[in-house]
Amino acid sequence: MSAALYNYLTDVLGKDNVLRQESMASHTTFRVGGEAEYFAKIQNREQLATVIKYLKKIGYPYFILGNGSNILVGDKGYQGIVLDLSAGLKNIEIKDKRVKAEAGALLSTVAAKVCEANLSGFEFASGIPGTIGGAVVMNAGAYDGEMKQVVESVTVLNEDGEFMDLDNETMEFSYRNSIIKNRPFIVVETTLLLADGKKEEIRQKMDELNAKRREKQPLNYPSAGSTFKRPEGHFAGKLIMDAGLRGFRIGGARVSEKHCGFIINEGNATATDVADLIDEVTERVKEKFGVTLETEIIKIGDF
Repeated sequence: MSAALYNYLTDVLGKDNVLRQESMASHTTFRVGGEAEYFAKIQNREQLATVIKYLKKIGYPYFILGNGSNILVGDKGYQGIVLDLSAGLKNIEIKDKRVKAEAGALLSTVAAKVCEANLSGFEFASGIPGTIGGAVVMNAGAYDGEMKQVVESVTVLNEDGEFMDLDNETMEFSYRNSIIKNRPFIVVETTLLLADGKKEEIRQKMDELNAKRREKQPLNYPSAGSTFKRPEGHFAGKLIMDAGLRGFRIGGARVSEKHCGFIINEGNATATDVADLIDEVTERVKEKFGVTLETEIIKIGDF
């Protein structure tokens, strides 16, 4: 199976775009994690559809990767195929107030392009270190903005290799959630509907939000951004701080002293350090306040 699968992938994608035993520490913002059995760089939606249909046929596990900014890969790696959409699916087209962005396009790149086009409404996303695809899946948001507010429709790929268009309502957006989390769909492209604005004002707002981000968040350390979802009626960072966990560490992983909602890699952390620290923080907050924290981070692979 291994040789047949590798040969198939290289036939479809080209040998330069299929890697074996690829370290996932190089492809995640946490900078930790073991090796993926296969790492495939997808160049266009047709390749993606072809590969997905084949993987379903043979029953082989796969994971869709964007910028790796919201995942934690186990130290023992991932026994399957990581499909990297950021390699090729990153085209951005702007027509009037509508923006079509492929799943691998970085949010920061989209924000810069719509600013130049004098389109407002996407400023909140300019500093989020992810891709359009990942942002849609989790309804990413910051500073009172979220994807739900700007997404008009989403083109997805199903397990049968068929493309489908889902409108905003069908996406079932909610806090850090969407229909994609509960269905075997892959985001391929998103259409945003924005508002007219002035690039000088848009750029000023983006600069202000990014200055706030630099001031309040530990951006000088590898992390996956905010580790925990916001519990109803609370703030995760404050609960963690009030539980006496500011600066608490396990191995090379530490609760940020700058923002307790972030778990950071001080440079020598393992994925197990991070996972154990998440579990310990969750347990202590539950014991002290009776609140169960949920992570925004997706764990894959073997720990």
